[in-house]
Amino acid sequence: MPTETVRLDWVQDQEFLLKDRSGFPILMTQPMGVNGADLLPLSVIGCAAWDLAAILKKQRQQVTALQVTAESEREDTPPWRFLRIRIIYRITGQNLKDGLIQKGIQLTEQKYCSTFATLKNAVEISSSYVILEDDCERESVENG
Repeated sequence: MPTETVRLDWVQDQEFLLKDRSGFPILMTQPMGVNGADLLPLSVIGCAAWDLAAILKKQRQQVTALQVTAESEREDTPPWRFLRIRIIYRITGQNLKDGLIQKGIQLTEQKYCSTFATLKNAVEISSSYVILEDDCERESVENG
C-alpha cells in the first residue's frame, strides 16, 4: 500500500501554502484563499465529480457540462464539526439516460470515491441529481 504525502508551509500570520501529493499549490487564508474547513466538502465533491465524469464517459453519455455542489451543516460551537453534507449533481448533455446516470452516481458514491467512503460513517451524506438537456430541467432525483 503506497504512502501519499501532502504538505503545508506556514507563510505568515494565518496564511498557509498547501501542496497536494504532486506539489500543486493551494493558498489557505482569508479572504484571498480557500477556507480550511471548505476543503472537506470540496474534497468530497472533487473526488465524486472526477469518478462520475470517468464513469459517464465509459457509459458513452453525451455530457456537455457537470456541476457538483455541496451544502454543509456544521455545529454552532467549537470544533464546528460537520453534521451533514448534501451533494447536488447537475449533469447537462444530449440524450442522457437517467438509469445510467443514477448507476454512475451509485458507483461513484459506493465504490470509487475514497473521500466519500471515508466520511460516510462519520457525517450524514445525501445526494440528488438533476439532468439538464437543451437548457431545460428534465428530472431531479433524491439519493441517500
